[in-house]
Amino acid sequence: MTARVPDSHADLLQAKGLAFLATVRDRQPNVSPTWYLWDEERGHLLISLTDQRQKYRNLVREPRVAACVLDGENPYRYIEFRGHVEFSPDTGHELVDALARKYLDEDTYPHDPAEGSRVVARLVPDYVRCTG
Repeated sequence: MTARVPDSHADLLQAKGLAFLATVRDRQPNVSPTWYLWDEERGHLLISLTDQRQKYRNLVREPRVAACVLDGENPYRYIEFRGHVEFSPDTGHELVDALARKYLDEDTYPHDPAEGSRVVARLVPDYVRCTG
């Protein structure tokens, strides 16, 4: 069963803020800011990656993950997610283009690397905690 975000914090998931994603690299935690979209219907956080990036390799090796979405106006108000990721291809670049519309006001993502393929990392939360 997927944990749910309460209505009191749903606005954070539509904002242009970043998700701080924690993965495991060589048995050490690794945190990086990333763009995200919220799949409200399923209650999942969607992240676009290329299969050539370290973040992707970390998640393939260890799919357990944590993420934090921070309120840009009040740093004491945030949503913490803990769960696992599931991957699917983004061959048509639907997710990365949706992220470009959200964050860049562009129809398509203009900076795709020449090598590698786009994938969707779907964070399926087992635990959600909201503060503030």
